[in-house]
Amino acid sequence: MLAQCHGAGQIDGVSRLRPPSFPSSTVKAVLGPTNTGKTHLAIERLCAHSSGAIGFPLRLLAREVYDRVRAIKGDGQVALITGEERIEPPNARWLLCTVEAMPRDGGDRAFVALDEAQLAADRERGHIFTDRLLNARGREETMILGSATLEPMVRALVPEAEIVSRPRFSTLRHAGAAKLSRLPPRSAIVAFSAEQVYAVAEMLRRFRGGAAVVMGALSPQTRNAQVDLFQSREVDYIVATDAIGMGLNLDVTHVAFAGLSKFDGVRQRRLTHAEMAQIAGRAGRHQQDGTFGTLAGGKGAPTAFTDEEVHAIEKHRFAPLTRLYWRDGDPRCDDLATLIADLEEKPDDPALSPAPEAIDLAVLKRLAEDSDIAASVNRPEQVARFWDVCSLPDFRQHEAETHARFVARLWQDLRSGPLDVGFASARIAELDNPAGDIDTLQGRIAAIRSWAYIAQRPDWIMAREEMAERARAAEARLSDALHGRLTERFVNRRSAVLMKSMGKDAGLLRVTLGDDGTVNVEGQAIGHLEGFRFVVDAEARHADRKLLLAAAEKHMPQLLAQKAEAMIASELGELAIEKGQICRAGQAVAMLRPGRLRSAPRIELAPEMAPLAAAHRASLTQAIELWLERQLAPIAALHRIAAAAQDLDSGPDLRALLLALTDANGVIARERVSLDRLPPDRRSLLKRLGVMIGALDIFVPALLKPAARRIMSEIGLDRRPLHDTMEPVIAARKAPPAGYRKLGRQAIRVDMAEKLLRAAHAGREAAKSRRFAIDPALATSMGLAPASFALLLREAGFRQRPARVLAAGAFGPPAPELWEWRPQRKGRTPPPARSVPVEGSAFAALAGLMR
Repeated sequence: MLAQCHGAGQIDGVSRLRPPSFPSSTVKAVLGPTNTGKTHLAIERLCAHSSGAIGFPLRLLAREVYDRVRAIKGDGQVALITGEERIEPPNARWLLCTVEAMPRDGGDRAFVALDEAQLAADRERGHIFTDRLLNARGREETMILGSATLEPMVRALVPEAEIVSRPRFSTLRHAGAAKLSRLPPRSAIVAFSAEQVYAVAEMLRRFRGGAAVVMGALSPQTRNAQVDLFQSREVDYIVATDAIGMGLNLDVTHVAFAGLSKFDGVRQRRLTHAEMAQIAGRAGRHQQDGTFGTLAGGKGAPTAFTDEEVHAIEKHRFAPLTRLYWRDGDPRCDDLATLIADLEEKPDDPALSPAPEAIDLAVLKRLAEDSDIAASVNRPEQVARFWDVCSLPDFRQHEAETHARFVARLWQDLRSGPLDVGFASARIAELDNPAGDIDTLQGRIAAIRSWAYIAQRPDWIMAREEMAERARAAEARLSDALHGRLTERFVNRRSAVLMKSMGKDAGLLRVTLGDDGTVNVEGQAIGHLEGFRFVVDAEARHADRKLLLAAAEKHMPQLLAQKAEAMIASELGELAIEKGQICRAGQAVAMLRPGRLRSAPRIELAPEMAPLAAAHRASLTQAIELWLERQLAPIAALHRIAAAAQDLDSGPDLRALLLALTDANGVIARERVSLDRLPPDRRSLLKRLGVMIGALDIFVPALLKPAARRIMSEIGLDRRPLHDTMEPVIAARKAPPAGYRKLGRQAIRVDMAEKLLRAAHAGREAAKSRRFAIDPALATSMGLAPASFALLLREAGFRQRPARVLAAGAFGPPAPELWEWRPQRKGRTPPPARSVPVEGSAFAALAGLMR
């Protein structure tokens, strides 16, 4: 905080500056909950004016918005001023700063905004926000941003302000309590002590691969690096103190409270409704809704939210603020007694309360009791300088007594002039040490922030710019080291990758097999292959072994096939399936023999392989089997159907249908089987197996793809003619190719026929009439001739009715042809089958099952 010492006027019994008078200026208070776009609006208004300033509650926020405005206005036009950082080009017209660094009167700029103004009710910093609320004004426009709870205070203290309420973009919903292991991905867990943050993060490392960690004591650089871990989805969880409630816009969908009370510097108390909402509001950004709840189970589990608290948070209804904290922002510096008296003065305005004793005032009063120090502060300019030194923030959180000793030592060096460069650089160099644990590094960063603050003051240190740059560089190095320690302790990259591999996106993960047999998932080694057997990484923790084995099980088929192909390529070269044999350069290497299932033939090495040693033959056979398994992937659906047909739990009716469908290689005319006795739950099983019941055919869409038909032909499952490209409509042959239905001079793929019939039925239902027109456009786009389309419709029960002929002498477009649909009556003899015949074995089996 930049302390000020001047004479002050009395306004309504309150010692403060009069706000600058700008007759054409407007004051607007934009109030609402989190995620309402208030800050975004302020940035837009700032950029629309010729000059402006915004005061933020956090250095991190000021820096973030500075980068955004700089990208719009240019480097030389935008300034950033915080306690520890000052970037101030000579001609800068737009200023982004912390509230403490904000000019009290706005600095004679066209636009001035105060962000998170409800912090005027905060015990520690509230008086600073109140001072800016009362005094900072823009020449043309002033904007006060904050919670709706601030409205009565704005009306009382800034009566000229226009109140604008903004609704939240998304909704918040209470999700109740959940165990840590049950929290959904993209969750933030909020704790209220460093010990609790560490404990939760350790548990998430064990069960979920880790978490990012955010605490108020972290430097902005470390905090940004931890947030990036979460935003980049390297981890799916973030554990934070209530510092997350302000200044962090995260991709969070759920906020879980690890506790509902905190120590506020005076006592342990339950969070207020507004504090709960500020934290819960991190869930669901922009148009995405969010949820909030508590952690269930475990020692010290929080009390659940009350119904009143849930209602308040979900509806954004909180008790309005009744008073703001105030302290004279412009005290007199005639002597120490006068300065302290002004700082302890009580306001007369009923909307204001005297601020609790802040640490700067506590340090001032303690040092004023030291006779040696008091004797050295005997002139107004010395009193002003001494007050500036006492206002040094307590970055190390050492409380007033310890911080006062640091300030006293600093004053001994500053009272006679600027600090010596050698002394300052030596102190910075002592702290510039990236070794140590998390707590040690946090302490050094806090200390280096003190020196960064000192280096920003224009008359406190010689070679100010050089020292400021050294302090920033040291903080950057320490922050990098702290980020590394946090990641090392609370993020198990391998477990995080593996947890993702167990989810629905596992197929998108990059899995590789090294030349030495090492298995890597997204660059993280999980084990290695010994022959065709997976062995878990020997360095893995016992708790990770189950997870590693599960990940290996998911990825092993592709890795084993990869290794088998490498082995085959080195020993046999390129292989191909030809007429029921596996061949190399036209020569048979192995024959395909019937297996337990038609879709899974077994391997029998060619007689030429007999001289190989038994162990080598077994290894080669296993490699070829793995290679074949990969080649048979296009007909995996047929394999699932064949396996279900062998399952007694499927029931006789469904098994008979599946046997017939398997023998027909995935396509069978509906008239060849009976569906009447198939229960509804069995039909749902058909859907899960990928089987579609059409108007004319029962088929598996996955088996109509060119690769599937080709492999069935190559292994000898389907000896019917094959159409390589499986186009929707082709010219008819004497016997239609596999997967097609013959329609006169053309043949149509059965799934395309079903698409046309569904469109026809949709038109029939839309017409709501017995007779209706059918649009032939879709059939025409497929290349189906009108006569063939009409034939397809007739086979499906549609009957054409002649169009009405125009009367003699009448003109106009011809009337459309109309159709009727008559469902086939039960018990009626079906027409002769047009589908290709299937082998009788399935129907023999069907008859046996039906007896």
